[in-house]
Amino acid sequence: MEKLTITQQKRITELNGDIMLLKKEFETKEERDKFFREAEKELVQKSRNNLKQLLNEKHVPTTVSGGRILEEWLTSEGFTKVITPTMISREMLAGMTIDQEHKLFDQVFWLDQKKCLRPMLAPNLYVVMRELRRITNEAVKIYEIGSCFRKESQGAQHLNEFTMLNCVELAEIEEGGQLEELKRLAKKSMEVLEIPKSRYELVIEKSTVYGHTMDIEVNGLEVASGSYGPHALDANWGIFDTWVGFGFGIERLIMAMSGSRTIKRFGKSIIFLDGEPLNI
Repeated sequence: MEKLTITQQKRITELNGDIMLLKKEFETKEERDKFFREAEKELVQKSRNNLKQLLNEKHVPTTVSGGRILEEWLTSEGFTKVITPTMISREMLAGMTIDQEHKLFDQVFWLDQKKCLRPMLAPNLYVVMRELRRITNEAVKIYEIGSCFRKESQGAQHLNEFTMLNCVELAEIEEGGQLEELKRLAKKSMEVLEIPKSRYELVIEKSTVYGHTMDIEVNGLEVASGSYGPHALDANWGIFDTWVGFGFGIERLIMAMSGSRTIKRFGKSIIFLDGEPLNI
């Protein structure tokens, strides 16, 4: 029996063909090649149609529209959007306990001895929420969406540059109620994204920074991670109130929602656009 060649399998995968296509067997090479040509033609046409729909109707890639849905929901919940620098200092990273002994340290993109591209949004958000709390003496609810950078493995679930959306509530929830608020935010986010309960679960995981987190997994893939305080590292930032926060990986979220087998289809790219390959 004949199977698709490695090159043919790669092309079918690139065109986001069903995984069952890769497992088909054929009596002869001629039968196999004919099947591949027909499958490729059909998948290419599907990609062309989707790209035309993007250009003529949607105008906004799914990663952007998905982020907007979450932003609109957070705004309705009373969160305020902030915009902070992409470059952060070595000292700010150390405030997250990420120093030369930390396993995340080697994943950081260093610009020089003192500055790096942020691997997470949390350091800047710590500073902003602390200052807003000091100025207003009121509860603070803020969020940010922006690029983060890590020297991740080059697997199907990681990107060197990815988009995070982090939201945090400071002094909003009384002590003892943080976990329930975390669960509420998680469930509400899935609701506004129209992801049914059957497709996601909330999982407690170990964290190299926060000790433990409550993650959202969609179809088995982690798409968001939540935590709460007071936490041991809060003192590094002058934070002493209760807080609850969630971070969403937007590309991972869209990957899970679409059923794609690789995150690179939805990353910032000149090879893919809105999940569709441009070499068609």
